[in-house]
Amino acid sequence: MNDQNFSATISVNKPATEVFNAINNVTKWWTENLEGSSHKLNDEFEVRFGDVHYSKQKLVELVPDKKVVWLVTDSKLNFLSNKEEWTGTKISFEIFREDHKTQLRFTHLGLVPKIECYGDCSNAWSDYINNSLQNLINTGKGQPTPKKNNG
Repeated sequence: MNDQNFSATISVNKPATEVFNAINNVTKWWTENLEGSSHKLNDEFEVRFGDVHYSKQKLVELVPDKKVVWLVTDSKLNFLSNKEEWTGTKISFEIFREDHKTQLRFTHLGLVPKIECYGDCSNAWSDYINNSLQNLINTGKGQPTPKKNNG
């Protein structure tokens, strides 16, 4: 199974609306280094993690309280030999009810074991989803990468 997309699922005792709103509040759980907007269909936003990671996402699917999908339209990951490895991949958030709880399934489509970024990127995503995003949903406070002053 070398083509398995990275996926993580969390379970929370919150309504789907709160989960959906938290996902779209990217600066509260992923990174404060965001330019653009991440709330409406076709919105585009760029994120930066120092000089190590740049990516541009476009909201290509938005189903209130059910699904959010970002298409990575540009990327530059300076720690990889193929710095554009994320370009063309999709980042999906699916919200559903199961066992009397709200489930959130995160999948990075195209982040598969055979690509160079898989280890580092899946570890980072695991932390952001299982800790920061889950904490934002449950407590109202995530742990995004803090904003850096570039000057």
